[in-house]
Amino acid sequence: MKKIEAIIKPFKLEEVKDALTEVGIYGMTVTEVRGYGRQKGQKESYRGAEYTVEFVPKTKIEVVIADNLVEKVVETILRTAKTGSIGDGKIFVTVLGDAVRIRTGETGERAL
Repeated sequence: MKKIEAIIKPFKLEEVKDALTEVGIYGMTVTEVRGYGRQKGQKESYRGAEYTVEFVPKTKIEVVIADNLVEKVVETILRTAKTGSIGDGKIFVTVLGDAVRIRTGETGERAL
């Protein structure tokens, strides 16, 4: 099993969610997060005064999937979340040791 965490621009959430649903991913966790990468925030202007927003709003999507779906899910997120501009985000893939469905006690991939 793998856990995929994708940090994307907030306005891309619906497009990514719909694309993941099309490839068979129905469960996900979505969190509104703030952070910065190489761009170290962004400059904005308010009433003529320029200021720096250090932590940029982003959306984090988390899905736990079987190993055989990793390539398909990563490709789907890449294709749908990409705008081609700075701050498109990152995708992290980590190995999971186990999962347990609380209601039934099922473990491993059966719990997904």
